[in-house]
Order: sequence, then structure tokens, then C-alpha cells
Amino acid sequence: MRILIVEDELHLAEALSQILKKNNYSVDVVHDGEDGLDYALSGIYDLLLLDIMLPGMDGISILKTVRSKGMAVPVILLTAKGEIPDKIAGLDHGADDYVAKPFSSDELLARIRAAMRRKGEVMPEDALKFGDLELNATNPKLTVRGKEIKLNPKESELLELLIVRKQAVTSKEQIIEKLWGFDSEAEHNNVEVYISFLRKKLNFLGSETRITTIRSVGYVLEEGKA
Repeated sequence: MRILIVEDELHLAEALSQILKKNNYSVDVVHDGEDGLDYALSGIYDLLLLDIMLPGMDGISILKTVRSKGMAVPVILLTAKGEIPDKIAGLDHGADDYVAKPFSSDELLARIRAAMRRKGEVMPEDALKFGDLELNATNPKLTVRGKEIKLNPKESELLELLIVRKQAVTSKEQIIEKLWGFDSEAEHNNVEVYISFLRKKLNFLGSETRITTIRSVGYVLEEGKA
């Protein structure tokens, strides 16, 4: 899962990034409102953490623009202000939650999990299942009928994306955006390498689930014997 942090306090932004990465989230960080809006509108994020007071464009304006585009991505507002009117303004404009600084990392993580549950997403700490596959994304490992193998972070993120999308075809561009970020220099061959790694591990485990290449389109998980 990929989270965007828009926070102009550099030390806080870095601390938040490290906390989320340690909990197996992919994270991008920007420090002003205009960049935050550009990133948010890319559509690659599963959740936005927006500070309200930002240079260039405030968090409420980002939120309003995101919602005006019909984007349902969960949004949690971060602010040093604890006044009721600020909280009401954020919620009225479509925020999913509101956390006043200072806050504990455990509280923030719990609120992120709650926001994603309300959206109906499967959280990283939960086991993801498809066919005979069971993916533990918190301590990345893949299990097939009791036999398991460790995954590296990118393998886990890629398999998680394919499982969450189920039978939908996922393009290489979508994979690059989700795993590396939309401004990344990663190329199609980076995707092909990790698809190859996953296929070898599925074969090692004797899985009947396969990653099928849809030529010129992308990849899809399919159940059944390879």
C-alpha cells in the first residue's frame, strides 16, 4: 500500500516516513501544497496524510480539489490546531479522519488502518489470499499449502498489488507507479525482473496459481494448473 505524506515540517515528515516504512507501507513525501496536489491527483495512492497548514496551498484546498475530481482516496488531516471549527471544516470537505499534533505513532497507525477498513481495503498486516496463495505482507512471506518462502519487499508489494486487483489486468505502468512512484526512473525491465522472481518462487512452492502475461497489456493472476 502506498501513502502520500504532505507535511512542511521536515523532521516530522521524515519521522512519519520512517514509521510507515517500518510498518511495510510504501511512502512518498512532499513539503508544500502545490506539489502535494500534483502527487495526490496522480491517483496512485491508497491514503493521503495532509497537514492543514502548508506553503503554496493548504491541506483543506488540496482535499477539496481531490474530492471535486471524484477521488475517494482516504484522507487523514494532520494539524497543530485542535479547535473544533478546524476539525469540522476538514470533515465537512471530505476528510476521513483528523489527528491533532502531537500524536503517538500507534494512534496514527490505528487511524490509518481504520480509514482503510472503512474503504474496504485489505490491510498489510492481514493475510492476503488468492487461489492456493497466502501472502503475509507484514513479515513478507508466501505460503502455498503449508510450504512457505520469504519474499523481498518489492516481490511482496508486487504480489500484493496483483492479489488485491484479483483477475484485473495490471499494466507495467501501474506497477511502476505503485511500487516505485510516478516520478521514478524505473523501467519496464524492472517490472519484468520481479515478475520473473515471483514466477520462480511460485514454481518452487508448487503453486497452481500463475502470473499470466497479457501481451501489450500487462499481467494478471489466474487460478488453476499452469
